[in-house]
Amino acid sequence: MKIILAVLALIGSSLVLPHSPTPDVAAQDSAPGFVVSADWLSQHLNDPHVRVITTGERAQYERAHIPGARFLSHEETLNHESHGLLAPAALSAALARAGASDDARIVLYGESPMVTGWLFMALASLGHGDHVSMLDGNLDTWRAKDRPVATAVPPAATGTLTPKPAPDVIVTAPWVRERLQTPGVKVLDVRSERERANGYLPGSTLVIWRDLFSDPDRAIFKSREDIRALLSKAGVGPQDQVVTYCAIGMRASLMYFAARYAGLPARVYVGSFEDWQRQPGYPVVK
Repeated sequence: MKIILAVLALIGSSLVLPHSPTPDVAAQDSAPGFVVSADWLSQHLNDPHVRVITTGERAQYERAHIPGARFLSHEETLNHESHGLLAPAALSAALARAGASDDARIVLYGESPMVTGWLFMALASLGHGDHVSMLDGNLDTWRAKDRPVATAVPPAATGTLTPKPAPDVIVTAPWVRERLQTPGVKVLDVRSERERANGYLPGSTLVIWRDLFSDPDRAIFKSREDIRALLSKAGVGPQDQVVTYCAIGMRASLMYFAARYAGLPARVYVGSFEDWQRQPGYPVVK
């Protein structure tokens, strides 16, 4: 009798298991992380707690976009006098109209990973970086997998994105100058070799943004481990504070995202080298 009961219990458990996801699977599903695949987004596209925002050129958006995606130009996030971000209340309102909200997983994609990186940085500056992901491979990969596209433009969203300004995202020229060549702080130059030849911040290391991708033309990211190895090769230690700069901040925002994706503490110098050169007496190596 004991043997029969044991067999029946084993059969019963085998019937239940396929319908009961393990805690690990459930956790992965609820917390997709910094980069999501086209497959993941396809499975969650109708989830009311997933919002898609795209950026780039409005005309291309109107020709084809992921169904339900709303468009936001990075220009709509800018304070044009300083080429920095809008004040938090205005920035939150612009992002909320595009679908960002306190209770949603926000998925970003666009024609250029630099512009998408800028939107990530904008959301992180408001304290919402922990529920923002980038779509790996952008629209090209989505279409290559025969996923649907749309031309209908959804109305402006009406959700709430509460500004919770994060002081550990954006840094200024004085902040950077105080920490140049300081142990534990690694400044990354995200420009081209030609730009760097005309001058760079003392102690900074060049990292080319295209090296973040296994396929730069389609913006397919390397693994977290590979990106961590890339930054390690640039001299970034596992406990170092990464600071990124470029010409004005777009590429620096992408590298900021990559450092966060790799699990490293990071900040971005918005204004970057153009702003640095305007500061009287600030050092430049040529």
